[in-house]
Amino acid sequence: MSAIKSLEDLKKVREEALQKRKARETTGHTQVVVGMGTCGIAAGARETMKAILDTIEEQSLSDIIVTQTGCIGLCEWEPIVEVSVGGSPKVTYGKVSPDKARQIVEQHVKKGETVTELVIPA
Repeated sequence: MSAIKSLEDLKKVREEALQKRKARETTGHTQVVVGMGTCGIAAGARETMKAILDTIEEQSLSDIIVTQTGCIGLCEWEPIVEVSVGGSPKVTYGKVSPDKARQIVEQHVKKGETVTELVIPA
């Protein structure tokens, strides 16, 4: 970062920081989070994430935020995918293969219907 020598420089740095912050805080109608801790990656979370992103792109779906997180703490259920649509409660899916990920996008993300057979029991 270069030295700030004037008020204009400071304003420019502030504006850039606000734009970066706004981009991070952008929320979509639907949020999909893939657990990408070490155990998730070993269980195939990268392929699961790729299947989700590819399906969204192929179908030109919008208003969906897809992110990753670290360990969720349920290693035996990896790969784990959490889906939150609008104001509905978050649904956590376990043992999500790429095929199951496509099913989740089709059924839950697009239609709002929970894929009950993939939900991690409480």
